[in-house]
Amino acid sequence: MKNDASRPSDLSTQIAAALRDEIVEGRLIVDERLPSEADLAEQFSVSRPTVREALKRLAAQSLIRTQRGASGGAFVNRLSFEAAQAQQITTSTLLISMNAVSFETACEARYALERACAPLSAARRSADHLATMRAEIHRQGQPGLSDEAFCASDVAFHRALVDGTGNPVLSYQLAGAVEAMQPLMNMITFTARDRARIIALHGDIADALAARDGAAVTGGLSALETETQELAQSVFAARAARQPAG
Repeated sequence: MKNDASRPSDLSTQIAAALRDEIVEGRLIVDERLPSEADLAEQFSVSRPTVREALKRLAAQSLIRTQRGASGGAFVNRLSFEAAQAQQITTSTLLISMNAVSFETACEARYALERACAPLSAARRSADHLATMRAEIHRQGQPGLSDEAFCASDVAFHRALVDGTGNPVLSYQLAGAVEAMQPLMNMITFTARDRARIIALHGDIADALAARDGAAVTGGLSALETETQELAQSVFAARAARQPAG
């Protein structure tokens, strides 16, 4: 590997990237032990602290794990879709907030992605997925439920729909859309929303899933998107009306 940077932090980044590529391309396989710090330092012509920093970067991405003892060292980790979902959610949240994505854009993307799951979920959802959705609908109708609790229940409802596809790749990809964008949308619209209307729409979607009617699930999600977009527009209009004339 040719090092183009002189600072240790830059070198550690390059080393981490090189090792990550070896893992992704299968040259380093799951549970294989990486070379020792001394060997890696010699291989990359850097100091051991620089190698140690590179390994910390890989560990932070859950790509490797470390073990102590005579048989210890750094090993390639088996990364699961479930374990990676937290990173997907964090990345999606940061992207939306840092790039000032509009509510309309986030809402459009979030429902477009979920509608893509509707036919598969209708065909494959289990009784457990359906029971989870019914339980969340019941929870949403409880008197005194806080806005935060309603939001959490809303997320759980939609995650069950997505997980009903039985496709871990879709569940992983949609984790960011549901976990990051749904709370954002809920917190903006909670002052204007009609919980009874949302619960009714959730009920329609659950009924369609129970009937394994993918088209009706898609229609229910579209109705929910329209409801959400209209609520947001009313909230933003009310806020604009309260602003003093400039």
